[in-house]
Amino acid sequence: MKTIRWGMIGCGDVAEVKSGPGFYKAPGSSLVVAMRRNRELAADFARRHGVARATDDADEVIRAPDVDAIYVATLTDTHCDYVLRCAAAGKPVYVEKPMAMTHAQALDMVKGCQAAGVPLWVAYYRRALPRFLKVKALIEEGAVGRVLAVSSRQLARPALPGRGAPVPWRIVPEKSGGGYFFEAACHTFDILDFLFGPIEVVHGVAANQAGDYAAEDMVTAAYSFASGVQGVGLWCYNADVDEEMNEVVGDRGRIQFSTTAATPIRIFRGEQVEALPVGDPPHVQQPLIESIVAELNGVGACLSTGVSAARTAWVMDEILAAHRARART
Repeated sequence: MKTIRWGMIGCGDVAEVKSGPGFYKAPGSSLVVAMRRNRELAADFARRHGVARATDDADEVIRAPDVDAIYVATLTDTHCDYVLRCAAAGKPVYVEKPMAMTHAQALDMVKGCQAAGVPLWVAYYRRALPRFLKVKALIEEGAVGRVLAVSSRQLARPALPGRGAPVPWRIVPEKSGGGYFFEAACHTFDILDFLFGPIEVVHGVAANQAGDYAAEDMVTAAYSFASGVQGVGLWCYNADVDEEMNEVVGDRGRIQFSTTAATPIRIFRGEQVEALPVGDPPHVQQPLIESIVAELNGVGACLSTGVSAARTAWVMDEILAAHRARART
């Protein structure tokens, strides 16, 4: 197996544990250069992670002859530009989620990579995690019979900056594309796409109820999958508790699982309840990275592509369309 040499553009919080170590711990993979706009922080990351080079110049990573593929882990507002620059240089690219600010940007990224003949993957890493693969297996084995519906619910306490502290980028629409819903709930919609196939009809209502920041803080939605499964969701970021759960409803039982926490999968059949503990690996993106390395070596395929991620971008656009339009007036 050929060792895939990675370059990293952006090495902030997500790269510390979730993704970064996966690039040098995955078999047949190495991380050779890390970039951040702050050269000192890039050098600090490289030193702590054993990366040979650090830079503050993204083009240095993109043009590097010893870089086979590039991981883009910057804020969402720069994803499209970096992905297209990587594609133009002939470099396969793995980009963080949300894939893009809008569905239109996502399509531009897909088309740009297709035209350049390079693969594009997106960091919806749950598609490769054991607990979500277990949920998928349970559904396909008929553990709860024929699936009829799925519901998703997230309640979260307000996450506001302290007095004088900067506003978190996740709730600055110009940087993230939206708020906590847009930045995080896309993981839920992607895993639902993985489990049930594409959503073909979606209706959503988003609002800013608390007025603490510009982005959405309350979202409700209803959607229909091409497979016939029906779905509903509620996301509230001004609640008095932090809880999150998905429930798959079949004609012979139900499955509950969390998108965000490695809590046991629960199977309900009448009065019987079965709990299946399936933990996450230390570096949650590593299984997906391993699948990308395998694909680049011609011995497999990554399950999270630009095409699949663009479907989630469309769903998010549809849900937030009216709220975004009001914000522009």
